[in-house]
Amino acid sequence: MEFAITKMSTKGQVVIPSSLRKNIRTGDEFLIVKDDERIIMKSISSLASELKDDLRFAERVDKAWKDYEKGKFKTKTKEEFLKELKSC
Repeated sequence: MEFAITKMSTKGQVVIPSSLRKNIRTGDEFLIVKDDERIIMKSISSLASELKDDLRFAERVDKAWKDYEKGKFKTKTKEEFLKELKSC
């Protein structure tokens, strides 16, 4: 197992030390999981494409719930909703 020490910048950025950046390229995407005091970073390229889609969907759902809680949604009747849905 390899390890190194780094710190977070004022902009919330964390540098991955060069000794741990083997096979990591600019633009690579990572899944970050925080569990209590642990933070796990996993390369998305090694995940199944279906899981990538599921994660992106989960992010959109989470944002939608936050918008809903802030009152950013409109109330519509079923008929209004279906009419708008068919127009797309």
